[in-house]
Amino acid sequence: MLYGKYQFLCNFETEAILPGYKGSTFRGVFGHALKKVVCALKLQECASCILNKQCLYALVFETPDAGNSKAPAPPHPFVIEPPLTRQEHYSPGDTFEFSLLLFGEVNHRLPYFIYAFDQVGKSGIGKRINGQAGTFHLRQVRFRDQVIYSDHDQTLNMPDCTDNLTLSPASDTLSRITLTFQTPLRFKFDNRFVNQLPFHVLVRAMLRRISSLMTAYGDGNPDLNFKELVERADSVRIAESTLRWFDWQRYSNRQDRAMQMGGLLGSVTYEGRLEEYMPMIAFCSEVHLGKQTAFGLGRFEVS
Repeated sequence: MLYGKYQFLCNFETEAILPGYKGSTFRGVFGHALKKVVCALKLQECASCILNKQCLYALVFETPDAGNSKAPAPPHPFVIEPPLTRQEHYSPGDTFEFSLLLFGEVNHRLPYFIYAFDQVGKSGIGKRINGQAGTFHLRQVRFRDQVIYSDHDQTLNMPDCTDNLTLSPASDTLSRITLTFQTPLRFKFDNRFVNQLPFHVLVRAMLRRISSLMTAYGDGNPDLNFKELVERADSVRIAESTLRWFDWQRYSNRQDRAMQMGGLLGSVTYEGRLEEYMPMIAFCSEVHLGKQTAFGLGRFEVS
């Protein structure tokens, strides 16, 4: 699966106030900006637009299904990783960074995403102060350690700005790992949101994420025996856990209401036969896990 992780470096030009968790805010302004950049028929609804099969906005935010109403909708081909800091007040000149993850062919349309975020900076982000949201200046975009866009010349240098994300070979014998969730992990098991994370539940969530991404943007459903992987995962135990439920709220303009978006934060340590699961864990640590990943939820590190 084509995969790109792009780091954006910015400076605030005016005073800004952002929420403690910033993922929903970044996703919202990005969506509005991208639609303004690429939408040809401004007053047309995406679902009835004759251009929706070719439109980048529709592809990214109105991700079409495969024509089977019983199948789950494909995942969005992007994740926004907002700044992890809980800082809410910013002064002119303050810097901040965020990352944009792209999956599949939309990587080849990166200039549109960069331009959209440049326009976000001009229109502003966050709470209005004296009638104006906080404006910022996009200074650089990097892929790995390479600067691919700079405000100095405003040109894009992208010789090969993607990786091929696959399930790597299984590791040698491994009996203990720790997963640290940096943003809320939110998903359902037995039709309920989980408030603890047995290993077999984690494996089920990873298999869903990998399968949906690879089917939509990769080479198809991976050759894995889902049933046996889940069965063997039942023997892996939790050695330590500091996981806790964290509630945060976002306002949905589309639904015109506030929404609770709680999830798990903290660390969990597993012990058992883990080597066959490491390719899945490594994959999901890159692409996030669970629901609302487009907001940056489900981000974790492995040690």
